[in-house]
Amino acid sequence: MDAPRRRLFDPAPPPPSAGPDLRSSAPSPSAAAQARHDAAYDHVCARLMDMVDVVAETTEARGPGRPVGARARLREAVAGILDTDPALILNSAERDALIAEVVADVGGFGPLEALLADEDVTEIMVNTHRAVFVERRGRISRTDVRFRSEEALLRVCRKMAEGVGRRVDSFTPTCDARLPDGSRINIVVPPIAVDGTHLTIRKFRRETLSLDDLVALGSLTGEAAEVLRIIGRSPLNVLIAGGTGSGKTTLLNCLSASIDPAERIITCEDTAELQLRQDNVVRLETRPASTEGTAAVAMRDVLRNALRMKPNRVIVGEVRGAEALDLIQAMNIGHAGSMGTIHANDPRGALSRLETCMRENISLQAASSAQIQRLLADCLNILVQTQQLHGGRRVVTHISEVVGMAGDRVALADLFQFDFRSARLRFVPGRAPGFFAQAEQVGEGDALAEALRQAEEAQS
Repeated sequence: MDAPRRRLFDPAPPPPSAGPDLRSSAPSPSAAAQARHDAAYDHVCARLMDMVDVVAETTEARGPGRPVGARARLREAVAGILDTDPALILNSAERDALIAEVVADVGGFGPLEALLADEDVTEIMVNTHRAVFVERRGRISRTDVRFRSEEALLRVCRKMAEGVGRRVDSFTPTCDARLPDGSRINIVVPPIAVDGTHLTIRKFRRETLSLDDLVALGSLTGEAAEVLRIIGRSPLNVLIAGGTGSGKTTLLNCLSASIDPAERIITCEDTAELQLRQDNVVRLETRPASTEGTAAVAMRDVLRNALRMKPNRVIVGEVRGAEALDLIQAMNIGHAGSMGTIHANDPRGALSRLETCMRENISLQAASSAQIQRLLADCLNILVQTQQLHGGRRVVTHISEVVGMAGDRVALADLFQFDFRSARLRFVPGRAPGFFAQAEQVGEGDALAEALRQAEEAQS
């Protein structure tokens, strides 16, 4: 009988031999080096646990502001262990790599240390211990960074959460927190994360961007930036809308820089991200419930307390729920110039989303859509829409003014609109904006007229 034909992708049969081939059982040089590295790593970490003072000092100093001396002492301790233990035989390169790994794991956030220090990385996405992705200049790519194990990744996540007094485990499988440098983190662990622990880090930008920087990055034009500067300076209520990662918080930071330093500003956030430059700023932050399900401080509680602190302006990092009503009411009772962000794909969608959030209040569940839209028309002045384009560039797509009601819904008039053909934010001529009076109040009336004149000239 003929032998069966081997298919193209079938493995080739082993060559005939007189006996079993024992060569495959010998580890390759790289495998042997890795095994030696792992054994040395475990041994050094076990020895370090006996050096309680070194570990405690380094742990307390964890973060961007950590004293250099603490890490130097840890490095010296690891080097001392390697020098005094004859069983640990490593060449110079292996020794340096082991010291760097132990110092990063014990004194920092493990293999993520290099990515956190990379100024070009804006987002880090860890999909279990096997895969780490980063965003650079709006583009997402996979790195060669890996964690040693799922347990190693979970240890890093717990370090991050515990740094701000939060916890993450199977009973509390999600966590929003921030790192000591202000970077925002989100952690998801099993059982709700099916494949293992996931960690997302939105890095905190050490240098605060300005509207001029956004112009240089191509996010908007110089004329639109000047109009936004005047809007931020004036007592106008502003809502910034956009998708995740579209630049809402960055733009809110830029707008807030125009606020008069004499004004008192209260910020309310789930995770503190805003970087206001004025002196009279109070930063408030929500708090999740404890493991017993108590002691939660919701955004609505924070916002209501903010209104008792004599603010000139209230800024809400992100409107997500029932607190939308409190923000709208604040805008309507003497806190003109308040600001916030919301997730939406366009200005009209932002209004619908805001209405949905407001309906989470029992008092508005029976209200008609027209009633809520009228309340929005009375309180909001400006809607700004942001978007991240396919190539990663973040742009402003709309600067729209609320001009009253059109039937049963809010009427909007675009001042600037993004032209996707030319990939440029363009001025929409034909009408004068209705907030000249507010600009005049802060001495910006002439500047607004000049900015609009230049925008119209640039359009022609």
